[in-house]
Amino acid sequence: MPKLKTKSGVKKRFKLTASGKVKAGVAGKRHRLISHNAKYIRSNRGTKVMCDADAKIIKSHMPYG
Repeated sequence: MPKLKTKSGVKKRFKLTASGKVKAGVAGKRHRLISHNAKYIRSNRGTKVMCDADAKIIKSHMPYG
């Protein structure tokens, strides 16, 4: 069988943790932040772990981890 290609968009946006969970940057932090309150901006700082349903789809796009 030939090697499977990884989706280039997925390898730019997601990383795997040591336990195999999918980690991603949080949406809603790029522009129009003046309309969001400080609590929203603070809570979306850093990265989040994706839910299991989304992680299953993401992992199918990166076959070799």
